Amino acid sequence: MIKNIIFDFGDIFINLDKMKFANELQKLGVSQNDTTFTPILNEYEMGLISTEDFINYFKEKLQVSPQEIKKAWNCILLDFPIERLKFIKHLAKHNKYRLFLLSNTNDLHISWIQNNWGMGLYNAFKICFEKFYLSHEIHLRKPNNNIYQFVLAENNLQANETLFIDDTEENTSAAAMLGIHTWNLIPKKEDVVDLFNKNHF
Repeated sequence: MIKNIIFDFGDIFINLDKMKFANELQKLGVSQNDTTFTPILNEYEMGLISTEDFINYFKEKLQVSPQEIKKAWNCILLDFPIERLKFIKHLAKHNKYRLFLLSNTNDLHISWIQNNWGMGLYNAFKICFEKFYLSHEIHLRKPNNNIYQFVLAENNLQANETLFIDDTEENTSAAAMLGIHTWNLIPKKEDVVDLFNKNHF
C-alpha cells in the first residue's frame, strides 16, 4: 500500500526544453557527448561549488561572458502548467499521502524559478510538500543510491510503501533497486495529474 509519494521537479511539474538546452550549450562549446565538464556540472548540482565559481570556470574555459552562460544555462526552464499546481494542492489538502519533492537542481535554476514565478507562487508550491529536497542543498544527487536512502531514513519511510515519480529512467531504476515503487513518467506523453489513472495504488 502506497503511503508516501516522492516527486521529481523538472518535467514533472515545471516543463523543460532539454533539446534547446543542449543546443545552447553546444553554441558555447559544451558538447552533450563531451564528458570533460561532467565533474564540474555534478559538483554544482550537489552544491559543492558556488555559483560564482561555476560561472567563472566556464567563463575562463569557454571565453564567454557570465550573461551568455546564465542565458544558456537557464534556457532549459519553461512554464509551470496551472493544472499541475492545482493537482498537488489538492493532493496536499486531502492529506492522504506524505508528499516529498526530490530534485537534481542548482542555485541558478532555483533563483530563476523564484524570480520568474514570484516567491508567492514558489512558496505556494513548496508548502504542498512535507520536505522539499534540492540536490544543491543536501549535497546529494540522483541516481546515486545514497540520496534515496537519505530521504527514506530521514523521514522513516518504508521503500515498499513509497512511490517515486521521475522522468529519467536512470533515476527510477536506481530507486527501484532499493525496493521503491516507481513511475518513469514520459514527458509530453504522460502527465503527473493523471497519477491516479496509472494503477500505482
